Amino acid sequence: MNSTRSNRFSAVAVVGAGLMGHGIAQLFATRELDVHLYDLDPQALSRALTNAAANLEAIAANGLIERAEIRSIINRIHTHSALREAVSDADLVIEAISESVDLKQKVFRALDELCPQSVILATNTSAISISDISELVVNRQRVVGTHFWNPPYLIPLVEVVKGPDTAQETVDAVYHFLQSVGKRPVKVRKDVPGFIGNRLQHALWREAISIVENEIADAEDVDEVIASGFGLRLPALGPLKNADLVGLDLTLAIHDYLLPHISGSPDSSPLLKRKANRHELGCTSGKGFYDWTPEDEAQLKRELMAYLMASPQVRASFSRS
Repeated sequence: MNSTRSNRFSAVAVVGAGLMGHGIAQLFATRELDVHLYDLDPQALSRALTNAAANLEAIAANGLIERAEIRSIINRIHTHSALREAVSDADLVIEAISESVDLKQKVFRALDELCPQSVILATNTSAISISDISELVVNRQRVVGTHFWNPPYLIPLVEVVKGPDTAQETVDAVYHFLQSVGKRPVKVRKDVPGFIGNRLQHALWREAISIVENEIADAEDVDEVIASGFGLRLPALGPLKNADLVGLDLTLAIHDYLLPHISGSPDSSPLLKRKANRHELGCTSGKGFYDWTPEDEAQLKRELMAYLMASPQVRASFSRS
């Protein structure tokens, strides 16, 4: 892992101990930072430490850390059920509660009152506007988006989102800090819904669902085209590099012909709505685009984690300098 880090941040507080919160806390503790993890629910805090320990065991089994490090990593995560106590020594506070504008606004108003102006306040929202979240904040120049991807302790990407009132100094400080702990941050210059990653991801999902809906191919074949086709080269060749490689004149010609035939609907897919109305919700209900058993879901998760931990980008993020 990268042992150097920005002197700007010596302690991090994470607000919310759920799926993303405990993973973010684990990430920073693995990078030898003291982390203060807050949640109102004591059981959520207990589960967070249990889950982090299990994650670290899997990471150690894949050779990314030493098993002997696990206890010291967990000991660097300090749990709190009082917000004032959790943020009292923090230089950076990352909110990771549920995606509710009202709840996030209340948390940020409290953080703005509790934390000195030098403390940066970040939100892990995946889509909500930074300006909406910071609406009740007085010192908005210190509020920034830090969209981690699940699982945050493995996926290198973090989208650093500049709100309309965010100081560039805030963006730069968080960006360089994330680099120093092994992440691959990108700067999102405009506070737009979905930022970069979710706009790209859901544009692909919209067309994938449209192909199934229009009976062009079934779900298995759509996924196979991505997994065994252009998806294989995406880590090495993003879409804009690919466009340059094949030539923008050819890209333009293809778009002139093809784009009118691709879904551009601003509305959710009728097929997706029908499935949701029939309670065909995917793994949670046993049926979605595929049929699922609990064993199928568990196997998929194991395969995904094994794939991620074998990824050169993920392994590089754990490398020691």
